[in-house]
Amino acid sequence: MSTTAGNGASPTRLNWRLVSLVLVAAGLALVIGANAHLVRVAFESQPDCVPHLKAGTLGAAKPAC
Repeated sequence: MSTTAGNGASPTRLNWRLVSLVLVAAGLALVIGANAHLVRVAFESQPDCVPHLKAGTLGAAKPAC
């Protein structure tokens, strides 16, 4: 007589397809979240206009100030 369930799979066996899909989804969520964070920080941290200290050196073509 067999002591396993009728489906033939043991209860402790992992479904590797599901595990790999979860890992891929978690990795994509991490990359997307990191990129969104970098874009948000880039837009929020716009520095104010800083005057040029040396007038004779090369600088921006048209400073914003």
